[in-house]
Amino acid sequence: MSAASLQALATTLDAAARDRHEVDPLTPKHAFSLDQAYHIQRASIAQRHARGEKPIGIKLGFTSRAKMIQMGVDSLIWGLLTDAMLREEGGVVDLGDFIHPRVEPEVCFLTSKVIDRPLTLLEAGNYLEAVAPAMEIIDSRYRNFKFTLEDVVADNCSSAGLIVGAFSDDVRDLRSLSNRGVAMRFNGHAIQLGSTGAILGNPLRSIVQASQLLATAEMSLPAGSLIMAGAATAAEALRPGLHVSTDIGGLGRVEFFTGKQ
Repeated sequence: MSAASLQALATTLDAAARDRHEVDPLTPKHAFSLDQAYHIQRASIAQRHARGEKPIGIKLGFTSRAKMIQMGVDSLIWGLLTDAMLREEGGVVDLGDFIHPRVEPEVCFLTSKVIDRPLTLLEAGNYLEAVAPAMEIIDSRYRNFKFTLEDVVADNCSSAGLIVGAFSDDVRDLRSLSNRGVAMRFNGHAIQLGSTGAILGNPLRSIVQASQLLATAEMSLPAGSLIMAGAATAAEALRPGLHVSTDIGGLGRVEFFTGKQ
């Protein structure tokens, strides 16, 4: 597929996200490889940057077995975050900004050093400033949330928004993050229960994976960046009139409200 064709597909996905309208999956008509899917992703995000959005970090996807099963894929993927995706913790999220949004509980890391090479698990903690409970709003631009692996990668791994709680410096003891209880609630009722161990066995392994993916892409991640480690449970569809909260043992709570429509 030519560079011009990949750019055209990037524009299609960018317009779908910007204007909040569904499109059919791309791969049935436009077969492209996983490498080309990442090219489409970066070209699409570049259009956001051209409109003034700033890069703030990366997200990992399909780091839990539950998420892989839910989405019918079997590979870890990653996408790019911009400042326009950040939503106020404790604030109101307007569902009109999305097509068919879902939410999932995550762990978010703040980097303390540039990540510019593959890291080991023993090194990972030394590259982190802090960790926080977080939630990601995912919103596939594809009709009915149906896609192939290449489709979802091109669509920036369905990333649409993130809500990050208070940071703590609890990142040095690798074992302490491996089995924290996770509870996501709608209006006080638990809808997803899990463990941080669902994220690659230990969320810190997401830093290792991120460093390897960055190295393969010949990219680096600046100090002060966010890394969303991946979902600890399956995602839940959002609806109006919700108080959404996630508690992670020892890390605290993150919450937001959905507006009434």
